[in-house]
Amino acid sequence: MPNCTVISLQTIGNKGAGRTPFDWNSRVKVALGAAKGIAFIHTEGGSKFTHGNIKSTNVLITEEFDSCISDVGLPPLMNAPATMSRTNGYRAPEVTDSKKITQKSDVYSFGVLLLEMLTGKVPMRYPGYEDVVDLPRWVRSVVREEWTAEVFDEELLRGQYVEEEMVQMLQIALACVAKTPDMRPRMDEAVRMIEEIKHPEFKNRTSSESEYSNVPTP
Repeated sequence: MPNCTVISLQTIGNKGAGRTPFDWNSRVKVALGAAKGIAFIHTEGGSKFTHGNIKSTNVLITEEFDSCISDVGLPPLMNAPATMSRTNGYRAPEVTDSKKITQKSDVYSFGVLLLEMLTGKVPMRYPGYEDVVDLPRWVRSVVREEWTAEVFDEELLRGQYVEEEMVQMLQIALACVAKTPDMRPRMDEAVRMIEEIKHPEFKNRTSSESEYSNVPTP
């Protein structure tokens, strides 16, 4: 991690005066870094190792938009399943119902994180944020009505972006927030799909060839 200021994704997403615009290329870089960090946790920790509390305040970002995942291993120590709330917009449906965290529930939380970066909306109530929605449900409803362009953050649409790339990222996010866990991709597959957005030549590469395992997490 470079020696520079580190802030959370939720902080940089704040649209207050005096902030640097969070452009499309920066969002892709942050999304890929976060995906690699979660994939590293899942791979290095074994099939039952999870993060359990993926949200924008636990994604740390440098001034160069390098990102990593914080709070690794803390939810079990804090007895998080016993304190889960239905107001936590990042929780997978099966976690809310059974309080059982799995790697596929981490994938769901990451999908909500992607939707947050794509829409500019937040799934939880934070100080200074009024626009709180059930992101997966809202995005599905908009896409179902074929108003996909209405999904994206207005700030993104004012800058330089590639619409095809944004739609591809939206498709990845929706796959990650599939209601049925078995329908969600693994995190290493999500890494590969995000890499293909900027590097289509990676498309025929298998997920085992991804470089996510070289990315440390704090």
